[in-house]
Amino acid sequence: MIRLTNEALSKSMPFKHDILHRVVPDCYQWSAKYGKTFLCWFGVTPRLVLVDPDMIREALLKTNDIIDRDSFNPVSRPLIGDGLPGLMGHKWSAHRKIAIPAFTMEKVKAWVPEMVASVTKVLNKLEEIIGEKEEIEMDVHKEFYNLTAEVQSKAAFGSNFEKGKHIFELQQPQKFLYSQALHSVYIPGFRYLPTKLNKLRWKLDKETRDSVRMIIETCRNTNKNSTDFLSVLLSRLSEGFDMDDVIDECKTLFFGWEATANTLTWAILLLAQNQEWQEKAREEVLQVCKGNEHLLAENLQELKIVDMIIKETVRLYTPDNFLTRKTLKNTKLGSLNIPAKTELYIPQTVVHHDTEIWGPDAHEFNPARFVDPPMHLAAFFPFGLGARMCVGRHYALAEVKISLAMLIKKFCFTVSPSYVHAPMMFVMVQPQYGAHVLVRRITT
Repeated sequence: MIRLTNEALSKSMPFKHDILHRVVPDCYQWSAKYGKTFLCWFGVTPRLVLVDPDMIREALLKTNDIIDRDSFNPVSRPLIGDGLPGLMGHKWSAHRKIAIPAFTMEKVKAWVPEMVASVTKVLNKLEEIIGEKEEIEMDVHKEFYNLTAEVQSKAAFGSNFEKGKHIFELQQPQKFLYSQALHSVYIPGFRYLPTKLNKLRWKLDKETRDSVRMIIETCRNTNKNSTDFLSVLLSRLSEGFDMDDVIDECKTLFFGWEATANTLTWAILLLAQNQEWQEKAREEVLQVCKGNEHLLAENLQELKIVDMIIKETVRLYTPDNFLTRKTLKNTKLGSLNIPAKTELYIPQTVVHHDTEIWGPDAHEFNPARFVDPPMHLAAFFPFGLGARMCVGRHYALAEVKISLAMLIKKFCFTVSPSYVHAPMMFVMVQPQYGAHVLVRRITT
């Protein structure tokens, strides 16, 4: 697997969207040879790869006492802690019940003004950089990381968001450690050995936990009526939710930050390449705003074209491109009898590029396909499926929609001649060499 990945990343590709050979080179090669459903081994663990939508739907909708989330590599725990994505059983149920109320549509709408304010800062920065120039070149990937870090910090930590941004910065080095753990077979007891990388993991984890604790103390003393995520968690401390649980769930937001930044990056690159869709989206935004400077919460549902563009973006460049599950009991999927303790590996990106589902143009950017999308539940599932579907999906979509709409309303984006198209899987699917675009102010 490592050899295939290194070979795939050793050279760039034309700006086309048939990216499976780069982001999932193992599945790409093995599925071509062995079919949509095949068995391989990850260390001593049997791994059943599922690309068939019917089997995927059945696997993801089975109850948690039959198929549940596969446990993370213990070495990766310092990045995500014991937050919702990695929990199982009763503890997962308890955490989910607490997290869901924090991300209802009503809560998301209440956060819209904060999102707008953060994006406005980016717009003002772009205005200053452009100045009297006709256009500038910018790596928007870096800029969008800063933007989403601020937005996520505000949602997580409220008025303490500046301190919260420091926590997101601490998580950055953890990406390299997490990616390394993701592709490694865990040796029992290895995480306790004082290796160079383990010492770095321990150091970053301690700094992160200490920083979150400081924010928690400030929050408990000053923000009695706040609606940020941290305050929601703290309000449940008397219900069997302890301080370590709060810290772990705050760390989980890192995944949301990573996914949102990369989705926004790919959306801008795709619109920079497809000017007709950029213009359609801009016209829609101007019509929806009706002369208002900023978007309002009630405008979000009116942005139909922008919504289709975002869906097509996450179809082509699914941020987290695979799901894993584990059978807890002997079970049956389709015609297969599957023994307990089998890992189920579900590469969403492969399904999202399947020509049998999406047609011969599956690798092309065409948001219009979402006017009448495939009806199969497991044809398009970027946020998962079933009980484990991402609880923060409404928040993430609102953030991307607001950011994208406000950016194209003020600026026109085209692909820079210096852009090198090289999608890679590094925690999430992201551009290997940045996302260089030309930015031009729109004059009315």
